[in-house]
Amino acid sequence: MAEVKSFSRHRKTCPYCSDKGFKIDYKDVKQLSRFITERGKMVPSRVSATCAKHQRELSKAIKRARILALLPFVSND
Repeated sequence: MAEVKSFSRHRKTCPYCSDKGFKIDYKDVKQLSRFITERGKMVPSRVSATCAKHQRELSKAIKRARILALLPFVSND
């Protein structure tokens, strides 16, 4: 039988938990654009390494910025 190898990855730390100076604001488009793909989708927390609390705050801020037309809903391909 083949031996199953187990691997362990180190857990990425949340950028907002590690640095208390970061604040999530819907008006800060430059910061929010880090968490959006080229097609306009939100990046999941497993990729962006944000904790659940800050991922919820990010999604609210991104949605607010979209409604105010600071961020696009979809990209123009």
